[in-house]
Amino acid sequence: MSGERIAVYGGTFDPPHLGHRMAVRAALAALQPDRLLVIPTGIPPHKGMEDTAPTGEQRLEMARLNFRDLPGLEVSDLELRREGRSYTADTLRELMECYPGAAFTLVIGGDMLLSFTEWREAEWILQHASLAVLARREGEHPLLEAAAADMKEKYGAEIRLLNAPVLEISSTALREALPLGQGTEYLDPQVVRYLLRHRLFGIRPNPDWLRCHALGEMKRHRLLHTLGCEYEAVRLARRWGGDEEKARITALLHDLTKGAEYEEQLKICREYGIVVDGLGKAQKKLFHAITGAKLAEVDYAADPEIVSAIRWHTTGRAGMSLLEKIMYVADYMEPGRDFPGAQEVRDLAYRDLDKALLLGLRQTMEEVLEAGGVPHRDTADAIAYYTKREGEADAE
Repeated sequence: MSGERIAVYGGTFDPPHLGHRMAVRAALAALQPDRLLVIPTGIPPHKGMEDTAPTGEQRLEMARLNFRDLPGLEVSDLELRREGRSYTADTLRELMECYPGAAFTLVIGGDMLLSFTEWREAEWILQHASLAVLARREGEHPLLEAAAADMKEKYGAEIRLLNAPVLEISSTALREALPLGQGTEYLDPQVVRYLLRHRLFGIRPNPDWLRCHALGEMKRHRLLHTLGCEYEAVRLARRWGGDEEKARITALLHDLTKGAEYEEQLKICREYGIVVDGLGKAQKKLFHAITGAKLAEVDYAADPEIVSAIRWHTTGRAGMSLLEKIMYVADYMEPGRDFPGAQEVRDLAYRDLDKALLLGLRQTMEEVLEAGGVPHRDTADAIAYYTKREGEADAE
């Protein structure tokens, strides 16, 4: 469209973060363009992409998630479709062909302005586009003003410095923080979900993020139960020398599918090839542990130890790991539990974890039998296993 005002914001978006989002919002507010194009870089000319970096398609999808609800904004795959390194001059030429007669403004960070004259065909770019510059650090404006004045004098460049809030975070810093379970506060929740599902940057589940976002749709009673489990699981891990963070994450994720309808549970099984025996399907209380463990693995990048603890938190099994025992007992006796026998398990849990586990298993079997049900064989195996161990310990 002739005369259209188009702002262009490029970057590797590896990953896109809230600082990028703030920059785009500031550009939209200050420039009020007819459209703003976000263009993920194909192959950056100034730096290489690591072998473990997300693919271009993944960076494109994350950018779409990060900027999804901003009006007048489009995320373009223009550079990803083009072979070779991504030079701004080539991108601008292609945009000029796509939008003849349009006026272009390149939105860049302050660090880019300071090195702009080193860009390929920098003078040609400045003849065909204006620049809108966002400071990346506090106190940067005087230096940027001096650089802009120099470029205007030498090249006739049209440069506008934008006043915008500064979020001092970089994609590089985030890539270093995510494997440590940190940095998710700088990312859109949907981007975090994407990173977790695709196991990007070695991301680890963060308990604070899970508490805010993974539990957000739970009904109040289920949320209170989950937080009660978290409380007890951490205390038990501390008492018995377990990993407190893993105990916390396990508790937060253990009931992911508890509220799902039966058909939804079956759909999860079909999607991931989960084979459930007839008794497991018949008892929803058992069913959700299997489907929840799979979603914890797939959607939240939970490690195998956590996945296993979720898998066995309803039936138990013979030879349980410490984390599996902690999750079973915490689920059985969290502070909101007031059924007969819960207090007895609480009294035992911090003195003898195996005895507390065995008591919970026995009481569960008695409850099923009294209701006319069929106890699960894994529960029976667990009772037999821990009864034998108890007898062997008493005989010593």
